Amino acid sequence: MQKTILTNAGALLADDSPIRHSRLFCTRWNGLDKSGGMVDALDSAEYSGSLIILLNEGVSFVKRNMKTRWKKTADSRIEMPDYCERSVFESLVNALIHRDYLILGSEVHIDIYNDRLTIYSPGGMADGTRIQERDLSSISSTRRNTVLADIFGRLGYMERQGSGFKKITESYHAAYNYRSDLEPEFYSDASSFQVTLYNLNYSQTICKSRASDKEQAFDNEKAGLQDEKQAFDNEKTGLQDEKQAFRMKSRFLRAS
Repeated sequence: MQKTILTNAGALLADDSPIRHSRLFCTRWNGLDKSGGMVDALDSAEYSGSLIILLNEGVSFVKRNMKTRWKKTADSRIEMPDYCERSVFESLVNALIHRDYLILGSEVHIDIYNDRLTIYSPGGMADGTRIQERDLSSISSTRRNTVLADIFGRLGYMERQGSGFKKITESYHAAYNYRSDLEPEFYSDASSFQVTLYNLNYSQTICKSRASDKEQAFDNEKAGLQDEKQAFDNEKTGLQDEKQAFRMKSRFLRAS
């Protein structure tokens, strides 16, 4: 009788995966970094299981911790989510499929801050280059984990032509509230890879806040001028009262 051996790829795709360092850690931090202040994190979760479970849970965590603004037009409604769901999906697929599973003690992380979302995975580019030094439009497909990439390709979760980076950026470019300073960023070194997706609505909040601050400062300055005018009017009234009293005193002295 032939023995059945569970391969590493099979273990990673098993619902009850025995590979513990394939877990996914997700955190919604309170602020622009991990310091937080009084409260460090607003939400956190640790997921284990097959790579498909991790993918679905990771996308769900992001959707749970982001907001979608909208505005009505003449015949429709324009939705403006904090992050493009397609960009998040593609980034997480790349992190799970192309990470280096030989690096122990490190997992894929999703960290959400007020102004950005980062997806970190162990292992740099499979060909040893640095993503920040490459032209994203000309990167060919180089697969570290060929079996996983083939299975995810057959499931329709990714393409085998190396177009993931292009889809991430194009989804952002197509967003209604996109600006050039919110371009997704990619960074890699010999042992890590990170994608940064910026909150498409965060800058609008800041602009409104600054406008409110300027409006408040103007109102305070206006109130200060009104107080000075009132003080001047009171002083003027006081001088008039003194002048009237002096006239009455002069008349009294002349009459006597």
